[in-house]
Amino acid sequence: MLVADFPSTPAAWHQRIWHLTWPIILANVTIPLVGVADVAVMGRLSDPAYIASVAMGAAMFSAVYWLFGFLRMGTTGLTAQAFGAAKPTEARAVFKRAVGIAGMLGLVIVLLQWPLSQLLFALFDANVRLTGLVEIYFDIRIFGAPALLIYLVALGVLFGLQRMRDTLWLSISLNLTNLVLDVVLVLGFDLGVAGVAIGTLISEIGAAVAGCWLVNRALRNLGGARPSRDQLWRKSAIRALFYVSGNLIIRTFFVQLPFFVGTVAATALGELTLAAHAVLMQLFFIMTYTLDGFAHTAETLAGYAFGGKNAQALRKTTLYSAGWALGLALMTAVVYWMAGAAFISWLTVNEAVRSTATDYLPWIVLSPLTCIAAFLLDGIFIGTTHIREMRNAMFASASLWALLLGLSYSALGYHAIWFTMSIFMLTRGLLLALYYPRIERAASGPADRAILE
Repeated sequence: MLVADFPSTPAAWHQRIWHLTWPIILANVTIPLVGVADVAVMGRLSDPAYIASVAMGAAMFSAVYWLFGFLRMGTTGLTAQAFGAAKPTEARAVFKRAVGIAGMLGLVIVLLQWPLSQLLFALFDANVRLTGLVEIYFDIRIFGAPALLIYLVALGVLFGLQRMRDTLWLSISLNLTNLVLDVVLVLGFDLGVAGVAIGTLISEIGAAVAGCWLVNRALRNLGGARPSRDQLWRKSAIRALFYVSGNLIIRTFFVQLPFFVGTVAATALGELTLAAHAVLMQLFFIMTYTLDGFAHTAETLAGYAFGGKNAQALRKTTLYSAGWALGLALMTAVVYWMAGAAFISWLTVNEAVRSTATDYLPWIVLSPLTCIAAFLLDGIFIGTTHIREMRNAMFASASLWALLLGLSYSALGYHAIWFTMSIFMLTRGLLLALYYPRIERAASGPADRAILE
């Protein structure tokens, strides 16, 4: 059977949302474990420069890879809509198109690594010793670009097909491999920063291979014929892909900007502040990926409902997902309030870094509540491929963030980074909420010919 009916009772809705979400939460929690493992292993070394160098290198790759987040988000929306419209052949075509694009883009990143590294290093005001360590990290990890981008495509298709348990096993395999390799290569073979980079590289290659295998298995179970060359390169589908991808690139740039600039600003404040920033960002990313579990569920169910032109199911997806997400946000804030300092102490043995990070912990405690609306509505808009509205909301939010950061940085210092981040997240959520009624109206209209024909 290609698709299942939507739930008909509140209890069934709660069951469906939790059934889809718990594997995503577990899978997402393992994602920041890459950074947690890297920081924790480097934190066993007494010099804060090791933590700072890994933080700086990871920020560089995040800045690059987040721009290619459309490979995950775009494939989820297009796959979910094809799934909801009972178009299995189109779902296969979405995967093949996206893998081809991901492979080519990854190869371009590898070939352009020298000018890319020059640009990224020019944006960071780090001392010579720190830059040398980051260069080691960058020169090794850059070769994982094709694998990482293909992994993003595989993850997106699995989300779109509601294969949440497959994403769980895929994420666990990636991040446990990285964690084990970190311990073996850094603490066992004393490879330092190079060991962290090698471990991440091997993990990314393995995840790409496993992801493609899982997607091919899911598509075989879905049924449908292999797409012909004409179906694969149908002009309307290519236009839809470029429309979604282009706007997602712009949207992702504005989403990434506060994180990237925040790391640059922390770098300018010295190694100690940068090391504390790296620790705090691990807590922030754990929160992000945890709350994103319900956003991903909303994303795939919204796309499924939108593809099937079921406006009522779309509204219920939004309401029930929002209730669960808000509850989890409150729980996360309480956990950070009670145990955040202990987690900071676990991440680093350096007392100065611990003290500095703890001083700014209240911003992390507040972050689940400032972020939840933006995360959940992002999922709704991505699943229904209403990317233009997301782009516009993100541009307006980023403009306000930049203005406030420029006005407050000299007076507030490092506090300004988190203050303006909070305003950025709140503004995103508000603007997307104002746009949301357009999606319900569109769900009652004719099918999107560019995607479903």
